[in-house]
Amino acid sequence: MKAAATFGKKTIRDVDVAGKRVFLRADLNVPIDDGRITDDTRIRASLPTIVHLLERDAIVILASHLGRPKGKVSDALRLKPVADRLSQLLGRPVRMTGDALGPGVQVAVDKLRPGDLLMLENLRFHAAEEDNDATFAESLAGLADIYVNDAFGSAHRAHASTEGITHHLPAVAGLLLEREVTALSKLLHRPPRPFHTVIGGAKVSGKLEVLEALLSRCQAILVGGGMANTFLAAKGMELGKSLVEDEQLANAERIMAEARRKRVRLMLPSDVVIAPQIHHRAQKRVVRVTEVPKDQMVVDIGPDTVTAYTEHLAKARTIFWNGPMGVFEIGSFAEGTNAIARFIAGRTADGVITIVGGGDSVAAVEKLHLARKMTHVSTGGGASLEFVEGKTLPGVEALLDADAPLPAAGDAA
Repeated sequence: MKAAATFGKKTIRDVDVAGKRVFLRADLNVPIDDGRITDDTRIRASLPTIVHLLERDAIVILASHLGRPKGKVSDALRLKPVADRLSQLLGRPVRMTGDALGPGVQVAVDKLRPGDLLMLENLRFHAAEEDNDATFAESLAGLADIYVNDAFGSAHRAHASTEGITHHLPAVAGLLLEREVTALSKLLHRPPRPFHTVIGGAKVSGKLEVLEALLSRCQAILVGGGMANTFLAAKGMELGKSLVEDEQLANAERIMAEARRKRVRLMLPSDVVIAPQIHHRAQKRVVRVTEVPKDQMVVDIGPDTVTAYTEHLAKARTIFWNGPMGVFEIGSFAEGTNAIARFIAGRTADGVITIVGGGDSVAAVEKLHLARKMTHVSTGGGASLEFVEGKTLPGVEALLDADAPLPAAGDAA
C-alpha cells in the first residue's frame, strides 16, 4: 500500500469476530534486561486492539517475535516476561504455548472459547518466519479464521506472519497499525509548513534514504547525535575520538550539496559536549565544534546548538523527530536530547503536528513522560522511516483494501 491521506485498508471494525479464532500479529518486541522489561511501550500500544477483540468474544491467538534468535530457540528471548506484563495490564492471566507451532499448540487452540487469549512463543525461533516460508505461513493460518495485523513495527518486513499468512485468511488491520499509518501520512501529504525534521542517532548510513526523501519535503533538517559528526568531518573538522563514518563522508557531502540546491536548511551543531569516554562518571565539558581535542569524543549537542535548534523549531508547523541528540542513555549526556524533546512536546499545544518516529527517540520521550504531549509517537523505528521515505510496507499492502469484499475464512485473501 502506498501511503495515503486516509487509511485505505479494512480494520477490525469491519469484521464480525464473535466466536471466531483471530490470529493477532502484534509487535511485542520490547527491550529486556536480565529478564526485566525496561520499556513496555509496545505492549501498552497493543492493548486497544487486544481489548477490542476480547470484548467482542473473539478467540485471540496472539503472536509476536522478540529479538533476533536467527531461527534457534533462545531462553533469553522467550516471551514469558511479555506475557507476564500483559497479564498485569489486562488484569487477567495470559497463557502461553511452548512453541509457535506444533501438536501442543493445536491442542491449546482447540480448547479456547470466545473471550479467551493465548500467546504463542517467539515466532522467530523458526527460521521459516523470516524466510516467509509458504508452508509455515499456511500452518499459522490454519490456527485461525481471521488475521489481524497490528504489528506496525514489523510491517516493513515480508515475513510469514506479516505477509505470507494473508494469502490464506481474510486480513485486516488492528487499531494501532491504522493509527500509525494515518498519523505518519500527515508527513507525506501536504503537511502544514514550515515542515522541520530533527534527526539524530549514531550513524548516517542507516538514514541515507530518509534524509534524501526528506530533502524533497522539509524546509529544514536539524542534525544531532553521532551522525552529525560525519557531516562535520565532511566539512573538514577534527572530531577527536568521536564516531565518524569515514566511508559515508562522500554521501554526507552529497546530501549537504543537495540541501543547498533545494534550498533546505541543513543545520549542524555549533558547539558540543565532549568527554574522554562514554561513562556516567566521565568528566564532560562544552567546546566549539572546531575545538574537539584528539583525546575526547562528542557525546551530546551543546547549549548554543540547543538554543539555535529550538529557535528554528519555533517557526515550524510540522515537526518530525527521529534519533537522539547524544548518548542519552547516560544522564549527564542526555541534556540535548531532553531539551529538544521538551521543546517539541510544548509545540503540540500550539497546534503544531509533532511526530516522533520510533526507535530511541521513543525511549527518550517515554522516560520524560512526554508521549501524551506529542501528536503521535510511533512504535516502529525502521517501519516509520521507510513509510516516511514513501516506500510500500509489505505488511500493510497485504491487507484487504477498504472497499474490497470480505472473503470467507479459508479463501485466498
